[in-house]
Amino acid sequence: MANYRRIFLDGYSYFITVVTHQRNPILIDNIELLRKSFDHSKQKFQYNIDAIVILPEHFHTIITPQNADDYPYIIRSIKQYFSEHCEERYYEHLYQSDSRHQKGYKPVWQKRFFEHTIRDEKDYRVRLDYIHYNPVKHDHVTKVSDWEFSSFSKFVDKGFYDPNWGDFDANIDFE
Repeated sequence: MANYRRIFLDGYSYFITVVTHQRNPILIDNIELLRKSFDHSKQKFQYNIDAIVILPEHFHTIITPQNADDYPYIIRSIKQYFSEHCEERYYEHLYQSDSRHQKGYKPVWQKRFFEHTIRDEKDYRVRLDYIHYNPVKHDHVTKVSDWEFSSFSKFVDKGFYDPNWGDFDANIDFE
């Protein structure tokens, strides 16, 4: 395994991707539990959720922790709360092919998560666009604005995005 090192810089934001075990599509079915998991982590740690998108088997978010050293613990807290409260019916079918179950491991999440330290405003914008366009990329919707499990509408309300952003057919006149 590669010798991976995370970067911890106070005052920076972090783009994070968290994926369910074997890409099990359980997040939308358990959206309220996922919200409670975030609320639980926010009771323990000080951070802002700048942007987020939830898809059936993964989520992307940009968070800005008050203390940079906390962000791995924030993610662990979210995953742990969700795992402890998720009904077994959502992941029990994974037991047959996963020897970790014998060790008491609930196969809800991949063990690791992806993280990227956002370096500047351009980097922030690229990650923000990636988050909001992700449901279209994965063919869940044809328009960004149609995906309800996203912070896109919050950014539209702030004037950051046009409501038709990412809808490449919206402004095309074929006549």
